[in-house]
Amino acid sequence: MSEENELENELIELIDEEGKVVNFRLLDVTEYKGVKYTLLLAAEPNDRIAEDEVVIFRLNEQEETLEPIEDEQLLEEVFEFYQNEEDAEYDGEEN
Repeated sequence: MSEENELENELIELIDEEGKVVNFRLLDVTEYKGVKYTLLLAAEPNDRIAEDEVVIFRLNEQEETLEPIEDEQLLEEVFEFYQNEEDAEYDGEEN
């Protein structure tokens, strides 16, 4: 199994505001404007996060932590950037 597949299959446990553990799967890590962001998908059914909803955190590599992002505009920009990167990569593979 490749390292990339191992990362995708690895569960990331985060604690929500109520102290409950929420499991995520790593979708990808992307760099936007010099900052790295993780894109996560819920690994199991959840009342607050849809199955196909992408959750984005700022990756703090020095402290090895994921930091929540409160700025809705930034979240949209990072997700749009990620989608454009994926589209460009997909289009490049077709040619």
